[in-house]
Amino acid sequence: MNFSADDHLLIDLALREDIGSGDVTSEYFVAETEQASARILAKERAVVAGGDVAAEVFRRVDPNLRIEIVQQDGVTVAGGATVLEIRGRARSILTAERVALNFLQRLSGIATLTHAFVEAAGKNGAKILDTRKTTPGLRKFEKAAVAAGGGVNHRIGLHDMVLVKDNHLLARPGLARVTAAIERVRAERPGIRIEVEADNLDQVRAFLEIEGIEVILLDNMSGAEMREAVAIGKGKVKFEASGGINLRNVRQVAATGVDYVSIGALTHSARAIDFSLELTHVAA
Repeated sequence: MNFSADDHLLIDLALREDIGSGDVTSEYFVAETEQASARILAKERAVVAGGDVAAEVFRRVDPNLRIEIVQQDGVTVAGGATVLEIRGRARSILTAERVALNFLQRLSGIATLTHAFVEAAGKNGAKILDTRKTTPGLRKFEKAAVAAGGGVNHRIGLHDMVLVKDNHLLARPGLARVTAAIERVRAERPGIRIEVEADNLDQVRAFLEIEGIEVILLDNMSGAEMREAVAIGKGKVKFEASGGINLRNVRQVAATGVDYVSIGALTHSARAIDFSLELTHVAA
């Protein structure tokens, strides 16, 4: 991953939150000159994500640390596998440990859950999408974790895609107004993707008549409704399913013929993966 100035600021904020005025435990219990070798272990089966972020945490604490990413993002590892190795000042390793693990456990949890949804969806051709339901400030990292798990990133934010939802339709009611607004977007923002949310089949039919819509989001529709929507719009637009989708029913949703299945739980409800850091050698 290429780290921007904002990424470094985010990592630095996380470190300042943890370190504050200094790591008093390491200051009193670890000699300044002591050198160490350490490794970060996965304590359960997982899809790794955030290894490069964890490595950057160690570098921000001490640029002289030597870090090797043993398992790249997207790789499935068993419990006990080494994912990172670090060598250098023992104090620096211990100071960076918790923040590095926090990023790694969170992002690997997202990648692991995403992979589970991709596997559960089967070979129906539907891509698993993330949403904007991300941890504030961590969107870039969390969306990278979704990609590591085999998912596909939806829009990054409000700036890179039009997504007209029910509240937008309530604020600007009437099909004529919607059509006029989409025409303005196409004229003033050429190339930007346009998606609209439909709650029922009548809306789907109406949106299919509007030129410029590329994706219709089928919100909380039944399987039968989704199959009918796909049948009447096949070849005209792409379809995205959303709402109430979990690991038990994602295969049935994907089998309706939709192109995408978006799941907020990928980023808002992923369970953290357990990792630990073991200091394997210390020398004065």
